[in-house]
Parts: sequence; C-alpha cells; structure tokens
Amino acid sequence: MRLLAGLVLAAGLASAAAAQTPKPLKPVSIALGTQVVNVTYPWLTLPIALGYWKDDGYDVKIVTTGGSLQGIQQMMAGGVDFAQVNSTGLIQANTENNVAVRGIMGTGVIDWGVGVTADSSIKSVADLKGKKIGIFSLGTGGVPLLKGYLRANGINPDTDVQIIATGAGAPALEALKTDRVQALMFWGSALTGFQNAGVPMRIVFDPAWRALPDFTFATMQKTIDADPAMVEAIARGAAKATLFAQTNPDCARQIHWKNFPGSKPTGADEATLAKNDLALLQTQLETMAAAHTMNGGKLIGAMSPAAYGRMQDFMLKDGTIKRTLPPESMLYLKPGFVEAINNFDRNAVIAAAKACKGL
Repeated sequence: MRLLAGLVLAAGLASAAAAQTPKPLKPVSIALGTQVVNVTYPWLTLPIALGYWKDDGYDVKIVTTGGSLQGIQQMMAGGVDFAQVNSTGLIQANTENNVAVRGIMGTGVIDWGVGVTADSSIKSVADLKGKKIGIFSLGTGGVPLLKGYLRANGINPDTDVQIIATGAGAPALEALKTDRVQALMFWGSALTGFQNAGVPMRIVFDPAWRALPDFTFATMQKTIDADPAMVEAIARGAAKATLFAQTNPDCARQIHWKNFPGSKPTGADEATLAKNDLALLQTQLETMAAAHTMNGGKLIGAMSPAAYGRMQDFMLKDGTIKRTLPPESMLYLKPGFVEAINNFDRNAVIAAAKACKGL
C-alpha cells in the first residue's frame, strides 16, 4: 500500500512539474525589406519588445532582406513564415508568377515619392527624363511603381532614365548629394529621414497613389493551411502593437530604442535624435491611418478587395502586369479572421500605452 501511495505521489509530483515547465516557444520568422529595423515598423517590433507574441507561444525574429521580391522568395523557399511586402509585389507574385502569396493585414497606402533636393532643376516628373534615379534595391516593390509613373508621363523607364540601387539611409543620401543620382524614389518615412539629415527636399509623386494600398503583411497559402492558429496569433500581436503605437508614439519610440539599441541613430544630441525618430514614426503612422480609413476605418488590419482591385487595375494600365485576378484571391478574407485579430482588450492596450508600460 505504501509503495502504491509512493508511486501515486511520485506521479502527481511529476505531473505538477510537467505542468509548471513552460512549453517551448515555436520559432517564427518575418522577412522585412530593409537594412536597418528602425522605429517605422512598430507592428512588427513592438510585439517582440512587449512580449505579445511570446505570451502566445511564439519566438519571433525579423530577417532583413533586399525588398519585397526577396521576402516572397524566402517565403516560397520556406526560409521565413511571413513577409512585409509592397502591394505591387503581392499582386505580381499572384498574377505573373502564380505564387500563392496572401495578404493578411493591410498596413499602409502608397506613400512613396521621388525626392530631389530643394534647389534641384527637377520640378515635375517630366524633368526626370535623362536623369539617374536611386532606389533602395531593384527587388523592391517601388520599382514597378516608379516605372509605371514614368511610363504614364511619356518617359520610357528602360531607356530614358537610369534606375540605380543605392541602398537606404546614408548611402542613398550620399549618392544624391554627390550627384551620382539626381533623385531618390523612396517610401515616406525614408524621405522624412533624408530631410532629418539636413537635406531639404521637394517630393514628386502621383496623387492617385495615396488612395491605393501598399505595405501589406503577407504569408503563403500553405502556411495558412498548415497553421491557421499561428497566422491569427501573429496578426493579432501586430494589431495590438499598432494600437499601442498610435496611442503613444513617443513611448513606442522609447521602447524601440531600449529593445533594439543597434537601430538607435547617432550623430546628434539626444533631443534631436528623439525628435527625428519621432518624425519618422509619425510619417509611418499617417500612412497606416490612411490605410485604415481606405480599408473601412473599423478594424485594424482590414483589407478592402476593392482597394486592391484598384491597385491591380492601376498596374495593368501601366503595363507592370499582363493579367488580373479577382483581388479576393490574393487576400486572406476568411469570415471572422479580421475580427479575431482584433479580439483583444483594447482598453488595456491603450492604458498600457498611455502609462508607457514596457519601457
């Protein structure tokens, strides 16, 4: 009887110990087309810093790539689970390459522009003819956007201009300052960054871009099929972080600096660095807010098939794609999904952001 009682007790203790042993976190990777993961990606960095994804059982890391194309290629190869992509890359992957990439969250409108120095002779898109235009990489979704913009204004992007990969940040700005390129085609926060660095700019862009979707959080259909719960959890963490950053942008900046110290800018006093990084984040939050409005204005991360349809029609007209598909086929629109990723305690997130918990 004592032996039996001892065995029962031992089994109970083992069971209790097993219950207390934390379940191993599942590794998840996200491709992001940038060289420096700065403050402008709060929906991807804050969930790591604040433990949102860890609390749901996931160990998430960000993998930097050369742009949307590389991110999609890495997803196809199984190297990463998710990628932050431009809408052009999402649409081209589906229409031109039959690759089953699916948007799971809308996170921005097209806020790209062609930046030139304030004293440049380039006043309009027509003045870009014969010029060299720098861009982050030739694999970024900005390339087809730029080519379409030029083509629509009577400029052959293959013969009338040179499009040169400059990288981002200081190398790109140096290329402009030394006249290796005469213009820079970049997204909104990058253009703000160039101006933060002391180079006043004139920005040339197509006004129609601001009503079209761009940055989209994406994954493969095979990933959705294999682990829909993981896809939902990762998207929910991104939605929570979006609300946190919108509620208290400067707190988001401070948390980013604390948790990603290698991305903190240098070269000026602390107050100037904080002001400049906050300006970068505010630019990003503005495009996120514009996307939220464009996609219905109710749920974080919602995607409007009509908006993506407009983007697809825009690309077809500009010749960057040769056929179209139902926009719904490129987006993960399972009934209840966007509601599920918004199913969290909004008041708690807002209160935490206002109190700057997590710093």
